[in-house]
Amino acid sequence: MKITALLVLKCPGEGSDPVILANALDVSHFGYFQRSSVKEFIVFVGRTVASRTPQGQRQSVQHEEYKVHAYNRNGLCALGFMDDHYPVRSAFSLLNKVLDEYQKSFGESWRNTQADSTQPWPYLNDALTKFQDPAEADKLMKIQKELDETKIVLHKTIDSVLARGEKLDSLVEKSSDLSAASQMFYKQAKKTNQCCTIL
Repeated sequence: MKITALLVLKCPGEGSDPVILANALDVSHFGYFQRSSVKEFIVFVGRTVASRTPQGQRQSVQHEEYKVHAYNRNGLCALGFMDDHYPVRSAFSLLNKVLDEYQKSFGESWRNTQADSTQPWPYLNDALTKFQDPAEADKLMKIQKELDETKIVLHKTIDSVLARGEKLDSLVEKSSDLSAASQMFYKQAKKTNQCCTIL
C-alpha cells in the first residue's frame, strides 16, 4: 500500500482550470529518468479529476494499478494518488483530514488564489509519510488491527494449553468450580455436536 501524491486544489468551476494550492509527491519508487514525467502526469491527472469532481462529492478513478481519490468540499479539492490496495475508506478519511488542516492553516485565503502555489506546506509532506499506513488515517481500521492482534494472541494461548496434552474434557472432569449440572450439560452438548458433525 503506497501513497504517491497528495494535492490540494482550488476548483473554480466549469471552464476554469483548477489551481494547485499545495502538493506533496513521493516518486522515489519510480526510475530516476521517469520521475519528472511522473510528476507532470500527476499534475495533469490531478487537474483533470479535480475539474470533473462536483462540489460536495467524492470519487475514485482507477488507472492500471493506481487509484486517484478526490474529495471536493465547496470548491476546495483534495486528491490522493494511491496504489490499488490502499483501502478506500482510509483514503477518504485522509483527504478529509487534509482539507480540515488546510482550512485550519489558511482559512478562506485560498479563494483569492489565481496561480499555482510553489510554497511548500509542511503538513502535507508529513501526512504523505505518516499515512502510508492506512490504519493511521482510519481509526476504525486501527482498532480492528489491534483486535485482530489480540485474537491471534488468544488463539496462540488456547493452542499452547492444548499442546501440553491437556484436554478440555479432562479439565472439565477435574474442575471443582463447575457444578454437576454444568458438567452434564457440557457432556450432553458435546454428544449432540458429534452427532451433527457426522451429517
